[in-house]
Amino acid sequence: MNKGKPFVNIAGDSIGEILPNRGIFLLLYNFFLKLYASVIRVYSLFNSKAKKWIDGRKDWQALMSAALKPDENRIWIHCSSIGEFEQARPLVEALKGGYPRHKIAITFFSPSGYEAIRKNNQIDYVFYLPHDSKDNARQFIDLLQPELVLFVKYEFWYHYLARLKKRKIPTLLVSGAFRNGQPFFKWYGAIFRDMLSCFSYFFLQDESSGKALTELGLSTPILISGDTRFDRVATIAQNATKILPLEQYILNHKVLIAGSTWPGDEDVLIKCMDLLPSDWKLILAPHEIDPAHIDRIKQQFGNEALLYSDLEKGDAGNGKKVLVIDNIGMLSRLYAYGTIAYIGGGFKKGGIHNILEPAVFGLPVIFGPIYEKFVEAKMLASLNLVFPVNNTSECREILRKLIEDTEYYYSISNSIMQFMQLHIGATNSIMAAIEKEGWLQA
Repeated sequence: MNKGKPFVNIAGDSIGEILPNRGIFLLLYNFFLKLYASVIRVYSLFNSKAKKWIDGRKDWQALMSAALKPDENRIWIHCSSIGEFEQARPLVEALKGGYPRHKIAITFFSPSGYEAIRKNNQIDYVFYLPHDSKDNARQFIDLLQPELVLFVKYEFWYHYLARLKKRKIPTLLVSGAFRNGQPFFKWYGAIFRDMLSCFSYFFLQDESSGKALTELGLSTPILISGDTRFDRVATIAQNATKILPLEQYILNHKVLIAGSTWPGDEDVLIKCMDLLPSDWKLILAPHEIDPAHIDRIKQQFGNEALLYSDLEKGDAGNGKKVLVIDNIGMLSRLYAYGTIAYIGGGFKKGGIHNILEPAVFGLPVIFGPIYEKFVEAKMLASLNLVFPVNNTSECREILRKLIEDTEYYYSISNSIMQFMQLHIGATNSIMAAIEKEGWLQA
């Protein structure tokens, strides 16, 4: 999509002069945010993740003031959680390389993202994003003083975006994806459309997202840059290190790798075990590795199951067919050892997890029916290169074909590799636009 009209900032002393006065809609927006925070506060009394969400935002002004050093040039990147950070990571690396005097500040909405990244030496600052309110947005931006702001994929917060627009700070949406079911395109979506008007530039994953935004009548420039996750998984594949205990376990076997599974996925997989020939093994990496979930998996697969933690301790498995990964952090490297992948989440409301991590290794990917929110899954499914299934029967059918029809398997694998190669480069496109627009000075 061609670049549109240049972004124009609107001057004014109050947010009401920057964005239209939405009255009842803004009142409802603020009410639901306060209600959400209240529910989390109650939930935190008996849920550790909710408690981290609350505790991480306590005294945030003092924590930021103490952490930030004076006279710095800063770039702010906001991510919902760890998945969005992985999406942003290629940009983080490119910005650090291209603009070394700038400090990178990452904010997270969720505790899982914050906890995973807070000790990352590559990131200068990691903060929770304070609750979205007029005062919080003003104080946060006044403290951070960013020169450039990047929001990743789906995060939209009214007061922060309005304040950034008022301050005339360039604000980019990267790896954005839009579809008609979102609030922006509904009759009640005026306040959400106002948020979109605060961005200086949209870097989108696909043409359909660009078409959807154009139909809203926005004048903000749009570039179909692609998804930075392609760049990220390509880097992971290039730098993948060996996992010696795993290699000893696999030996010369072919492998079905099931990544980020939930109980619904595991219920399907257990009914497909009889399809795996004697020279195949299953590696199962559940999304949640709490003891109750691991015990459930062990009961399902019985004597066939071996925990990775036991493998590391020297248990060779005695020919056990199922290896259960009971740690976090090695899944992306596991796919290098795979033959076919099954990705979990497709039988849950939130939808599937990352299919690009196995795809970059040329693995045919099977997943459940809930994937409409994921551009890459829809693109690959439209080309018949990945395989959404609605039930166990369909999973068995495609798994049998991939195992038994060698010619079909390799045609799929080669086509996936070609697809992945064609879609690398979003980071370079975004960095070129940043340089062209002059938003940062090296």
